[in-house]
Amino acid sequence: MNPYLGEFIGTMVLLYFGNGVNAATTLKGSYAQNAGWLAICIGWGLGVTLGIYAVGGISGAHLNPAVTLGLYAAGEFPADMIGGYVLAQMGGAFCGACLAYFHFLPHWKATEDAAAKLGVFSTGPAIKSTSANVLSEFMGTFILIFAILFIGANEFTEGLNPLVVGGLIIAIGLSHGGTTGFAINPARDLGPRIAHAVLPIHGKGGSNWGYSWVPVLGPLAGGVTGAALYNFLFNDEVSLFLSAGVIFFAIIVILSLLENKKL
Repeated sequence: MNPYLGEFIGTMVLLYFGNGVNAATTLKGSYAQNAGWLAICIGWGLGVTLGIYAVGGISGAHLNPAVTLGLYAAGEFPADMIGGYVLAQMGGAFCGACLAYFHFLPHWKATEDAAAKLGVFSTGPAIKSTSANVLSEFMGTFILIFAILFIGANEFTEGLNPLVVGGLIIAIGLSHGGTTGFAINPARDLGPRIAHAVLPIHGKGGSNWGYSWVPVLGPLAGGVTGAALYNFLFNDEVSLFLSAGVIFFAIIVILSLLENKKL
């Protein structure tokens, strides 16, 4: 299989399960309605695990532009394949969200809350604080990429690596996901947000495009910084990515402190 097709399929699998557990725990009439945050985090973690099992041997199963850019920053992925991977991930995320929509077709009309319907597809802040929201996405993706790289440096029994990465997603969701819904993946948020905008969802309301840049910028910056720090600590390699990431982190921390002082 072509690696770009692999990324498309793997990301579609991820979003079918991820948006699916969001729908199951949110939409009215679902047996799983109100199952809670633990169910959501486990559903996303297993979705990542299954996406990796599906195409890990074909494309490396990045399933996330932040992973692709992070691996490039770590010197482990060629620049000329970045664009194709990102487009494949975006397309797979869009299609996975559409599959979840069709799976729960009767439940959209039964659910009156437009914000809850949007939350099935894309993320939003628990407390709106733009700088702090960017910081949360930066930090969540930073530890995601940093941990993926040090997980890869260990030897596991053959076939267990995807389960470990899935466990990492669950840990991030449980520990840090309560602030912004832990997008930690630009394709995971933007692809389904586009699906929300174009699908004929009954009473759906707006797609909150004003927030849409946060789960794109934060994860991309955090992913590159996590990979660059790993290279510095474990491979003794210093890069401009690390310097830029540290500067970005410092600026966003200062802005977050200033913004929240006013709240």
